[in-house]
Amino acid sequence: MKYGDKIIKMEGVITRVSDGAVSIDLKGRLGELKIPKRMLISDYEVKVGQEVGFNMSFIEVLSEEVNEKYFSNISKRNRDKK
Repeated sequence: MKYGDKIIKMEGVITRVSDGAVSIDLKGRLGELKIPKRMLISDYEVKVGQEVGFNMSFIEVLSEEVNEKYFSNISKRNRDKK
């Protein structure tokens, strides 16, 4: 990676909880994040309305080249949804 890490503390509010995923509305009108429930660390039962926090850095494109394996899998998945 070309750039040094700049860790940013992000916060949000849980908006949806399902069997396998949690949706989080990011504070500051930064959008929504949906993560697998197994990635959420909690000592409590997860409920809509709870606040969450996490550290995030910038996302950097690693190469100009497209990873054909992933691209073909994404294309197949999108065709199957139609």
